[in-house]
Amino acid sequence: MAASVTRNVVKKVLSIEQSEGAGAIVRRSIGSMNLKNLTPFLMLDHFHVSKGAGFPDHPHRGQATVTYMLEGASRHEDSAGHKGTIETGGVQWMCAGKGIIHAEMPVHEAGKPEPRGLQLWVDLPKEYKMVEPSYQELGAEQIPSAYPLGPDGGVQIKVISGKSHGVESPVRPLGGCWYFHVIFNKKDTSIFQDIPSGWTSFIYILKGSVKVGQEQSLPHEAFNTLVLSSSGNETGVSLTATEDNTEFILVAGEPLDQTVFQYGPFVMTNREEIIKTLQDYQTGKNGFEKAHVWKSEIGGL
Repeated sequence: MAASVTRNVVKKVLSIEQSEGAGAIVRRSIGSMNLKNLTPFLMLDHFHVSKGAGFPDHPHRGQATVTYMLEGASRHEDSAGHKGTIETGGVQWMCAGKGIIHAEMPVHEAGKPEPRGLQLWVDLPKEYKMVEPSYQELGAEQIPSAYPLGPDGGVQIKVISGKSHGVESPVRPLGGCWYFHVIFNKKDTSIFQDIPSGWTSFIYILKGSVKVGQEQSLPHEAFNTLVLSSSGNETGVSLTATEDNTEFILVAGEPLDQTVFQYGPFVMTNREEIIKTLQDYQTGKNGFEKAHVWKSEIGGL
């Protein structure tokens, strides 16, 4: 067994609330001016959707969007005939591929929490940008959990994709991407999570506070995104909760050796491909055949 060598924090970005979509509030870290390029990750939004708000019909091409519900529920519907509801603790991993139009709208019911969750955009390797769109969806009960300190050890890792402490998710993303929801019940508890060598990785803190690696500094608190180092000899990351009920996501992905050329919800590798995408969208071709005829049932505010 090789020795465990921890990664450390190389950049820290606090996410500030801003408006997005039709009246939704998001905290954006990746994709903001402070954290623009973090291949293969394009955007991370921590969203809160109040009544009357949402994300009506809009297109995508060239990326995967990963929606993970922390509270409440969200409905979705798309131009390929797919529809459903993501409940608390569930995930939808949508590969937009060559083109899709979809709507994401909150579910508001008396006595239920307002929808809150995370949406991560992951760049697709250029050879997969024009594949047929696809979905992988898991309800909360279908997401396996690892207990690195045993069932009563006070640490739970929900394995949304990838593998942790012998537990593997059934989600199979195009391009490498691991996604964990880490929950520490008690402070002063530590674990080591393996991460493939050389992969880009980050932490986004939902609540509580955490120390990372061999830091002697103050712990990191909620709504901060922590970009981790990625030296070839680093085998993973050491994590210690400094408050009870600390929660964060830990995400890692294989970096892509390609240019990101983005125009709103379209992500390609050069200007010509974006021009072609806009032409396809305007003329209803190559994945956008229903762009001007399809209308979701849920998107009308």
